[in-house]
Amino acid sequence: MTAALPARRPTTATPAEPPATRPPARRRLPGLRAPAWLGTPVRRLVSAVAVLWAAATTAYAALLLAPGDTVDILVGDGADTPEIRAQIVAEWGLDRPDAVRYLSYLGRLLHGDLGRSYQLQRDVAEVLAGQVGPTVRLTLTAAAVGVVLALVLAVATAGRSVWPRRIVSVAELVAVSVPQFVIGIVLLFVFSFSLGWFPVSGAADPQALVLPALALGLPVAGVLGQVLREGLERALEQPFAVTARARGLGERAVVARHALRHALLPAVTLTGWFTGVLLGGAVITETLFGRPGLGRVTMQAVSAKDMPVVMAVVILSAAVYVTISALLDLAYRLIDPRLRSA
Repeated sequence: MTAALPARRPTTATPAEPPATRPPARRRLPGLRAPAWLGTPVRRLVSAVAVLWAAATTAYAALLLAPGDTVDILVGDGADTPEIRAQIVAEWGLDRPDAVRYLSYLGRLLHGDLGRSYQLQRDVAEVLAGQVGPTVRLTLTAAAVGVVLALVLAVATAGRSVWPRRIVSVAELVAVSVPQFVIGIVLLFVFSFSLGWFPVSGAADPQALVLPALALGLPVAGVLGQVLREGLERALEQPFAVTARARGLGERAVVARHALRHALLPAVTLTGWFTGVLLGGAVITETLFGRPGLGRVTMQAVSAKDMPVVMAVVILSAAVYVTISALLDLAYRLIDPRLRSA
């Protein structure tokens, strides 16, 4: 006999839950979406404008905080009467509030007006235009000297025996540690006063450019040489260098074709640093060697409290820095292809 199965209880069907409704997606207008490649240039432009604005604001704050009275500076050694002082105040707008003068200053900058020199009574743009050429020649020559020396020393000593590397490292350390004016004095004493190979001062011929460029470029060569040699030694230990040697390439070919490109990226990063070193060192170097240029004009303007000239040099230096930063970004992408798709 089979046991009787228990009777099933009637089940009540539960109503199915309605599917969850999603809010309707917002439709984006295709014409309002910026292309992806436009992001980097826009960020660069905004950053450049911010740097230039900060430089202009800092320069104007230095003008307000500078010791001494602007009217006294403008009067100088001339006649000093209340009428002349009132005329100077009215002509230069010194009776207006600082905020109004600041906004007027920014407006003039947007139109390319750098103001007038207190000392020379000439447009600042005209004063600087006559001095840019000698400074550009000096800084470019010094940069070339520093880069060439760094490349030669780094390639010649990377992966070599210990003693050549130590000798070059000590020379690089001395070039970095000794102040530029001391290097300049030593170069003048040896090659101008003692040997008479180069002129003491001036910028009449190309020979007068050699010693200032060396004094300005040797510290750059010291830092770049150390960075390049360390980068080359790390690159020569990578698997691609071992593979290149296994294919029969010599050590020099491995360095020139493969390792040098990998070592250049950290060296290129220092370009912004040595741009500031060259611009700052040009002030001392041009004064020491009696060369014309922005550095000498800046020293004279600081001594005479000619703030419009000093402010213009600060803004010009910021513009150079912004330009160098944009060129560095392009150089990164040319050296390292992986950054092109970033």
